[in-house]
Amino acid sequence: MDKPNQLLDEFIFRLLRIDDLPELEWGGEFIHFRRVYFEAYRRSLIGESLLWVIELPLCGIVGQAFVQLDCSRPELADGKQNAYIYAFRIKENYRGIGLGSKLLEIIEHDLNKRGIHFVTLNVAKDNDRARALYERHGYKIAAEEPGCWSFIDHQGNRRDIVEPSWRMKKKISA
Repeated sequence: MDKPNQLLDEFIFRLLRIDDLPELEWGGEFIHFRRVYFEAYRRSLIGESLLWVIELPLCGIVGQAFVQLDCSRPELADGKQNAYIYAFRIKENYRGIGLGSKLLEIIEHDLNKRGIHFVTLNVAKDNDRARALYERHGYKIAAEEPGCWSFIDHQGNRRDIVEPSWRMKKKISA
């Protein structure tokens, strides 16, 4: 059996390219986020966000995490000291082998090089596995979030989401 580090060597951690956008829909499971993904990509082109993906050659995109560098909520991302991670997901068949940990480490290292001092993310209150991952990496609960947001889906319909969450925060620089 391969050691976990050898397994991780098969994966490519990189920034998203425009031709990756259809793969983020995960075979239709997340098609409703098509416009959200395109808007995130547009923001990445003007330096407001970073879109990270995990690719397994011959299989495609198996994970993702988006980073907002600047947004209308400066306590999350202010373009200077604070960044916000969202849309963090790993395909189910690839969970538990260290991909989430490795992706978090890569993102934090990149943000540290950019002069970011604090990283914030939200995790659904009922997602104990993800919360445990973030806690293992030093994230602490900073607040409760009502988790209310909306978006326009791929068919042009407004969808309202309510997902009560924990806001978690970590200092990534000395």
